[in-house]
Amino acid sequence: MKKIHYILLILLVVVSACQKDVLNKVPLNIITDNTVWSDPSLIDAYLTQVYAEMTVFVQETPEPNTWSSNYTGLHDGVYDGVAFYGPFCINELSDECTIGWQQRAGKYFKYNGIKISGGCMEWWEYSYIAIRQLNEFISRVPSSPVDKSFAIERTAEARFLRAYNYFSMVKRYGGVPIVTKAQGVNDPKETLYPKRNTEKEVYDFVIAEIDTIASSLPEISTGDILGRPTKYAALALKCRAALYAGSIAKYGTIQLNGVVGISPSEASAYYQKAYDAANTIIGSGHYALYNADANPVTNFKNIFLVKNNPEAIFAVRHDNTDAGWGGSGNGWGYDFLQCPKPQGWDVGNQNAPYLEMAEEFEHIDGTSGAIDATTLQNQLWTINDLWANKDPRFYATIWTQETPWKGTMVDFHNGLQLPDGTIQNDGSYQGVLAIGTQKVDGSMHTAFGVMKYLDEAKDNSGAQVGASQTDYLVFRYAEVLLNLAEASFELGKQDVALNAVNQIRSRAGITLLGSVDLDKIRHERKVELAFEGHRYWDVRRWRIASSVLPQKRSGLQYILDYATRKYKIVVLNNIDGSNGPVFFPNNIYLPITLTRTGNNPNLVENPGYN
Repeated sequence: MKKIHYILLILLVVVSACQKDVLNKVPLNIITDNTVWSDPSLIDAYLTQVYAEMTVFVQETPEPNTWSSNYTGLHDGVYDGVAFYGPFCINELSDECTIGWQQRAGKYFKYNGIKISGGCMEWWEYSYIAIRQLNEFISRVPSSPVDKSFAIERTAEARFLRAYNYFSMVKRYGGVPIVTKAQGVNDPKETLYPKRNTEKEVYDFVIAEIDTIASSLPEISTGDILGRPTKYAALALKCRAALYAGSIAKYGTIQLNGVVGISPSEASAYYQKAYDAANTIIGSGHYALYNADANPVTNFKNIFLVKNNPEAIFAVRHDNTDAGWGGSGNGWGYDFLQCPKPQGWDVGNQNAPYLEMAEEFEHIDGTSGAIDATTLQNQLWTINDLWANKDPRFYATIWTQETPWKGTMVDFHNGLQLPDGTIQNDGSYQGVLAIGTQKVDGSMHTAFGVMKYLDEAKDNSGAQVGASQTDYLVFRYAEVLLNLAEASFELGKQDVALNAVNQIRSRAGITLLGSVDLDKIRHERKVELAFEGHRYWDVRRWRIASSVLPQKRSGLQYILDYATRKYKIVVLNNIDGSNGPVFFPNNIYLPITLTRTGNNPNLVENPGYN
């Protein structure tokens, strides 16, 4: 994406660490400020640049530089972009997977907790920079001498982006200052150093913005507006935000006079807003569960590989031009970092799923996918027997031993059992290697990888990192159904909730439920939306993170039996190390940090950070 040069009289990093003016001086022979706001192409270029800087759509956590053992809180710009590690951290911080071969930000925060110095999943400065640019856009475009329908639509688009930024912030910090006008150096101190709005006010702002602008956005996204938000993308944001607010009201606690927390009396109203938004999306007839392939495994894989399919409500679009190492392309690094070997850096498998996550996937008949550890380790297994009759989403979401890949099979085996019962750990025996092709050294090896989003046709054996061309689904129809199921259940509409969940299960190819409860809805959400960046936020908003996340979890070791070519299985306990993950109750909200409260004395710190 090309950057345009434009005059911004003030680029103020709002109520943030810097609190200083940035004057972007541009030679007048390049472009003038008036020209930008008078030319539809330059108006679009301005907005395109905001999109380029809003990696929050894909990269839920900017990636700090944590090469050293002592986290510094500094960001490594080379690795911040979606071409590298940012998209993976949010999964690693959840209970879905451990930290794979590249142990960066996730390692520090997962095992040490989030401190007042911050640095984990930050989006404060990033969002307020975008909000500053969007506020400028929103104030200028309506009065620009351009076609009015164009001005209305683009202004609505900018307000959608601003609302998304505020949603990204409120789910991190609780209440934050709502700034809707571009600030100037001569503004009064209360404008330049605003207080935090309440958490309820921020959620209400996001929802009200969507109510105001949804009808001004296109009905559907086609042609030259693919990748831009539509009316239903906006409603999907409202649906998600209202569901989060309902959860916080029902399960959270009000503190700091409402700066964090929402009154329980508000829960039903928010659930109703989520319910209504979901039904409007469903009733539009524009979207449906992807169901084009007869094989349910292929079908589920293709939700994330087939562009512009009917499940995609809003997607960040990518192509196969490299965005890594300073590249100017529009690809991203997902395939390169997540794939099995062969891989250009001889690693791959950035997110390494836990055994417990693999067990979350039921069998086709609806029985539990959990495996008794004693049974598992007391006999030899074929892979077909070990993972027989699993939910097809398992095979489409996770790769493991003997998963087909690029004309061969993934080989995680780590050890060779000889005819005398001894285990050989290196070299070979009678031409059979003791170690397979995949990386199995180190404490973070689980013998599982993430298949979701992987494009088998992508060549990851070279040095081109950021050239994955799969689009990233910010909102998809299945999430809307799951939002509907949860909101419906919380509103006492169990029949609606059951129907929504069973639509998901029917597409997956597993037995339908006869009844539904909250645990079943949450389970279905965990499986269907696995590794899409939802789980960490879900356990936080349900207020179960401090009990769910700090648990010791497992991986597997496959030992090949020379005589039978079956596998001896060893359960690797405490795969994260002897101490395991931590999540303190106060980590439900991120810290505002000493830096920010020091620069703006009107910002109160979140509870529990000293």
